[in-house]
Amino acid sequence: MSRHRQTTNIGTFGRWHRIALIVVGILFVSWGGPAAVAFWGSVSAGSGVAKADALSQGARPTTTVSGTSVTVAWTASTTAAGRSVTGYSISRYSTATGGTKVPATGSCSATVAALSCVEVGVPAGTWFYTVTPLLSLWQGAESLRSNATTPVTDTTAPDAPSVNAPAALNGTTAAEVLVKGAAEPNSTITLTISGAGAQPKIQQIGTDSSGKWTAAVVDLRGFGDGTITYSARATDAAGNVSLAGSAISSKDATAPKVTGVRLNNGGSRDGKIDPGDTVTLTYSEVLKVSTINTAWTDSPGGSPTQNVTVSINSGNVLTVSAGSSPTITVGSVDLGAIYGPSPGVLTYSGSTLVWDATAKTLTITLGATVSGTPSNANRSALAATYTPASGITDLAGNLLATTPMAGAASNF
Repeated sequence: MSRHRQTTNIGTFGRWHRIALIVVGILFVSWGGPAAVAFWGSVSAGSGVAKADALSQGARPTTTVSGTSVTVAWTASTTAAGRSVTGYSISRYSTATGGTKVPATGSCSATVAALSCVEVGVPAGTWFYTVTPLLSLWQGAESLRSNATTPVTDTTAPDAPSVNAPAALNGTTAAEVLVKGAAEPNSTITLTISGAGAQPKIQQIGTDSSGKWTAAVVDLRGFGDGTITYSARATDAAGNVSLAGSAISSKDATAPKVTGVRLNNGGSRDGKIDPGDTVTLTYSEVLKVSTINTAWTDSPGGSPTQNVTVSINSGNVLTVSAGSSPTITVGSVDLGAIYGPSPGVLTYSGSTLVWDATAKTLTITLGATVSGTPSNANRSALAATYTPASGITDLAGNLLATTPMAGAASNF
């Protein structure tokens, strides 16, 4: 008796059975939605072979605060099999444990592909950030919470700093300039010094608990003559920046010079010395008149006058004095010709010494009271030579050289 054999395609049945199990596995693992941390992944296109994998927990983030902005950073996450994640979800809580999850905003919102982001405009309070790794529709376990983060919500700028700098600089003092001032206590000062001929110089200085600050001594000789500007801004602990406080210096590093020496006839006899005759000394710039006459006050303008006595010695060298006070510092003028007695001294009491800031001249006018006998001979025009006294300066303090200076030919 023949018997029919029933054949079952076990291979086909087994393959479909395995596929069904994979599908059931996927449905089972994904039943919990996005919170699931494991998944099945196909490793072959042929026999329905699949492999389970899992997302690692997110790395605990670090935070950095700048005003109301918080930078969140973390290390990369992978699956258990070493597969890279596709992004991260960033959240924050108001407590170290428990509490309500708040999705981060700014560049920390949605899915973040990078390993850091910045949330701006973070509300006041203390916040703890977390990172959750994502892989397509899957997400890993939320990280441990960061350390407490407290955004600074102070948005009030500090007052502009005060700035104290020298009013005038010369070729010597410009080498070591001290700048100081006051601002909000414990703020940071950014000092910018600018002028012609060189790049600005910038310093950052911290204020002390009382708000005082002092910059490091700075060399400003590289700047040209003219105005030097000091601008200072204060930045407080919250990052707020003040308006600028400022000061200026007038820099003059050019030494003054004698540019003219001239005898002028102001009397009744041309070619002979008389009361009313004058000696005019001309300078390249306005001088600090207190270095000429201790009774004069320094100011850019004006024409101060001092009664003096003029003496001419037997060598025909003219000098000026005012007795015991005030102290007169002019120097001497070699008249270049014989105007006085020989031997002997010729003096003119009641003479005057006048400074003209506009013309930059110092004029000596011979007084009416004469002691001694002047020469009666007519003198032709010759060059008089002026030797300045030491210590005369311009307004900036640059010294006038004591080198003798001969003027153009002239006579009384």
